[in-house]
Amino acid sequence: MNFIVLTFLIPLCGAAINGLLGGYLKRISGTVACLAMFLSFIAAATAFYLDQTSPLQSFTMWNWFPIGEQSNPVGMRVLVDHLSLAMALMVTFVGFLIHVFSVGYMENDPSQGRFFCYLNLFVAFMLLLVFSSNLLMMYVFWEGVGLMSYLLIGFWYQKPSAAAAGKKAFIMNRIGDTGFALAMFWIYSRLNTFDIYEIANIVQNPKLLSQLLPPQEILGITLLLFLAVTGKSAQIPLFTWLPDAMEGPTPVSALIHAATMVTAGIYMVARNYALFDACELTRNVMLVIGTATALLSAGIALGQRDIKKVLAYSTVSQLGFMVMSLGVGCYIQAVFHLLTHAFFKALLFLTAGAVIHGLHHEQDMGKMGGLYKKMPLTAVCFVFGALALAGFPLTSGFFSKDAILMSVVAQGHTFAWMFGCLAAVFTGF
Repeated sequence: MNFIVLTFLIPLCGAAINGLLGGYLKRISGTVACLAMFLSFIAAATAFYLDQTSPLQSFTMWNWFPIGEQSNPVGMRVLVDHLSLAMALMVTFVGFLIHVFSVGYMENDPSQGRFFCYLNLFVAFMLLLVFSSNLLMMYVFWEGVGLMSYLLIGFWYQKPSAAAAGKKAFIMNRIGDTGFALAMFWIYSRLNTFDIYEIANIVQNPKLLSQLLPPQEILGITLLLFLAVTGKSAQIPLFTWLPDAMEGPTPVSALIHAATMVTAGIYMVARNYALFDACELTRNVMLVIGTATALLSAGIALGQRDIKKVLAYSTVSQLGFMVMSLGVGCYIQAVFHLLTHAFFKALLFLTAGAVIHGLHHEQDMGKMGGLYKKMPLTAVCFVFGALALAGFPLTSGFFSKDAILMSVVAQGHTFAWMFGCLAAVFTGF
């Protein structure tokens, strides 16, 4: 279990060093942050290797406070299973690559220490969210991820557009987060526990569930949780903050879109699958919202000229596919697409960032012709990422997106499948 703790403890230490000493150690602040992320990835990989054949495990790091006489104390209880380990491995690996890219991208910025402090904290909060075994601690770190996104999107706060984008992201996410908080306390008032697996055991026991949580209350709880997903994972109607988040530095965009923030909503539903399995109406709402988001955002992307805006709307579209999959109860396919999307979207954002950096912060695609002659490796990498995003045969995006579409049609949702296929065609352009 020591490796699990090191996975999120090391980035926290890196953030503390840069936060306290970053102003004096500007030249090595990036090195400190990258080293912290590399060691965190090694710890996650080691934990994944050692625990891949082990059953579900959990252990308590500390107890925060007791609630009532019969309930267990609320605290940081770490949950270790295949889902949390796979997420941790993805977050640390992609996060490490983004940190390395950031060193060159931010080399002339006078606030490097603050930037790398925020970046390390962003990853640490996401890892703590992933390993949380109860809803209260998950909510705390859910808010931590939202706070860091606000600070990083508005990192260049001297620009009015960046400051406005940060505020917009913060406010729209607070709308969704209100749903999470209400659902969490509603669950506790009925089940007397925040523990995710205790909740799942109760929900999967029909006799006990009928006594403690009637169907109409399950509907209300799951709809409130899905409201949180629409904010964090940028679904209709709370999706407009994500394209505006491109006002932040490109490495921030890559981290938000690939490894943290927007994936938190998908992970939360997959982790609390038992609740959503118990309410078909909520899953139907998720299917409709996910399908509409995938199609609408893919169509909007077709009319954009800003390369970062195109990638942003493509992220919203891919998140729509994941929500579609969750809506038909296919959680494995949704997580599979989440993982593949993390890698090719990070590749696309980092190569786009290299182009923007090379063109002195020009983002208009109409002014980027003939770049292959000047940046051949970047061009080739971007093409591979774009092929995966479009779902070109034999790419990772093809297998994960096809798995979602096949799952949707297999469940009998023909219209959703048709609109999903149309969204996939739009993505290809």
